[in-house]
Amino acid sequence: MNLDFIHRDLSNMNESRVSSMRAPLVPLATLIGRELRNEKIEKPLVRYGHAALAKKGEDYFLIKPDCQRIPGNPAASFSVFAIFDGHNGVSAAVFSKENLLNHVMSAIPQGIDREEWLQALPRALVAGFVKTDIDFQRKGETSGTTVTFVVVDGLTVTVASVGDSRCILDTQGGVVSLLTVDHRLEENAEERERVTASGGEVGRLNVCGGTEVGPLRCWPGGLCLSRSIGDTDVGEFIVPIPHVKQVKLSNSGGRLIIASDGIWDALSSETAAQSCRGLPAELAAKMVVKEALRSRGLKDDTTCVVVDVIPPDYSILPSSPKKKQNVLSSLIFGKKSSNSVNKPANKLSSVGAVEELFEEGSAMLAERLGTDFPFKTNSGLIKCAICQVDQAPSEGLSVNAGPFFSPTSKPWEGPFLCADCRIKKDAMEGKRPSQPKTTG
Repeated sequence: MNLDFIHRDLSNMNESRVSSMRAPLVPLATLIGRELRNEKIEKPLVRYGHAALAKKGEDYFLIKPDCQRIPGNPAASFSVFAIFDGHNGVSAAVFSKENLLNHVMSAIPQGIDREEWLQALPRALVAGFVKTDIDFQRKGETSGTTVTFVVVDGLTVTVASVGDSRCILDTQGGVVSLLTVDHRLEENAEERERVTASGGEVGRLNVCGGTEVGPLRCWPGGLCLSRSIGDTDVGEFIVPIPHVKQVKLSNSGGRLIIASDGIWDALSSETAAQSCRGLPAELAAKMVVKEALRSRGLKDDTTCVVVDVIPPDYSILPSSPKKKQNVLSSLIFGKKSSNSVNKPANKLSSVGAVEELFEEGSAMLAERLGTDFPFKTNSGLIKCAICQVDQAPSEGLSVNAGPFFSPTSKPWEGPFLCADCRIKKDAMEGKRPSQPKTTG
């Protein structure tokens, strides 16, 4: 092995390091062969349905059951389902629906197998959410949107969310678990502390006489949420960094219920699951919306997507439990990620034959991208881990470096960010005054 690079100066060493990590080109036939060899068992069926009632017309949803990790290879298929609950207009919801998936996919290295793809997905989701937010804010529009974004690949389910739309999982035996975290200031003390530490203020509306009314909001802007995509006029302490959870279902599969807060303000997670058990997905989604309407009336946009992940030897999932389950006999979530943090106190009991692969909810970008984010190089250039723009090593800064205008502490410890994404990162963390753009 040639070790001459040891004796080169620091700049040459960095260039050599980047070049040496260039991903080799892999022929398409080789990739397809790998996937076919990995598909030793038949993939579960994915059945879905949706239903919606509009009050303001700001809810949007995305259903893409035929995505492919490797173009032209059906064995590399996966499905995407998402809810976008807009506010202050529809622009952010529409923009996110049209662009978020592409931004997520562009952040995943090419030429990797399915297991590596699943491992890279949580970080790619973070990059995709932030990239979508940056691009939307450049439009100068002031609307915002919550997002709950679900990727189903075989029995592995990955959920990324900002705001207060939710995704729940209902499994055989009537076990219901929450796969998202609400980013409402009223209910999330940790998010309140983060917003105030980053330069925002949290309080209720004041009326005549100094009486405070309504839910907790952040100021400026008066938004009730601490995370969203868009909301350019509020302040960059409202971050687009999602909570991400990845689980592997048991061989009995499960049902996902993804819905906007028009559902969850009316129904508990368990009530929503119980209302549609035993029904096919399309009818189940309609039943959830009907139950929410019966409970609360149409006070908000109400959108629901139901996804059944059905193993080949099952007909419909989940069925109503015949008798009360013995919780002690169930399997608690097994494998815990070392990055698993921010588990809320009000989270439903996570029991059932489901394996937790990953969970992370930090709003700090350096914690979400880590230090071993894969390099994707082109002729000695590095790519920004967020926007995927090529840049010379001398032009990029590590996500772990100090603030943009005083880059200290390990400036070459990856992943790398371009100048624009570094400024965005510092703004989200309150390291520079937030300067929201507004329309003219």
